[in-house]
Amino acid sequence: MLKGRDRDRAIIQRLDDWEKSGARFPGPIDQQLRLLRLYIEAQPRIGTPKPHLARDAVSALLMQGKTILAFDDLKLDWSLLEELFRASIRIVVVELPGSHENSQRLNQLAANTPLLRQVARDYYNGTPLSSTATEHCIDTTLMEACTSAALAPFLAAHSEALSELVAQELWRRKACPLCASAADLAFLEKEQGARWLICSRCSMEWLFQRIQCPYCGTQKHESLAYRTNSQGLYRLYTCEECHGYIKAIDLRKAGTEVLLPLERILTVDMDRQAKEAGYRPGHKTVS
Repeated sequence: MLKGRDRDRAIIQRLDDWEKSGARFPGPIDQQLRLLRLYIEAQPRIGTPKPHLARDAVSALLMQGKTILAFDDLKLDWSLLEELFRASIRIVVVELPGSHENSQRLNQLAANTPLLRQVARDYYNGTPLSSTATEHCIDTTLMEACTSAALAPFLAAHSEALSELVAQELWRRKACPLCASAADLAFLEKEQGARWLICSRCSMEWLFQRIQCPYCGTQKHESLAYRTNSQGLYRLYTCEECHGYIKAIDLRKAGTEVLLPLERILTVDMDRQAKEAGYRPGHKTVS
């Protein structure tokens, strides 16, 4: 499975090929693909930050059940983050009702560096943005989407820098060992079929139990199930305790190279099936 810069180059090539062929995608998918391109093209400008902790210090935190990266540990280029925030506005807001007013207010937020820093901090720390959004007459969902898109490449860079320091045997928890967020995608590795989770926010990968809900943590066999497609490549894991679901790719069944960031976007039919069956995307509801 390709990772890092090799995977990113393959994704950009795939996106370019689709564009040259005139391929068209539904609006929500097209939007996410454009955000993915923005995310990947920002990576070289960010680089790989030097880890702020040594391996022993990382292991000590994990053994205590603590995550690795606090907001103040992030090495953020605020001018670039503002640029990415503005670029995400052009992608996320452009075709929505009231787009002019929303774009104007979000761009005003981007120009207010102290406010942008506070919004970024609140988003990372899990503090609701609703009060800030209301105060500045901005739609909360749009504010969260633009903040997420602007921060994502920075978080991914820190994930890349720190992932090799994470001893997987020390962490089998539901939250990401790096940023404490929840997973929105999983994969079964090609060699042993072990299940790995992928963080919805920083894309850190961590090893997790096969028989456990990654959201509520239940291990009751009767509450956990999965359904798969005819080729066995895609799995939809569901939980009857919290009614959450997570999509997964079984790499043992993959005949060609799987690009997981693309699969996260293109598997929207699995999301539709899950929602129609009464399940919710677990990473959006977990506390």
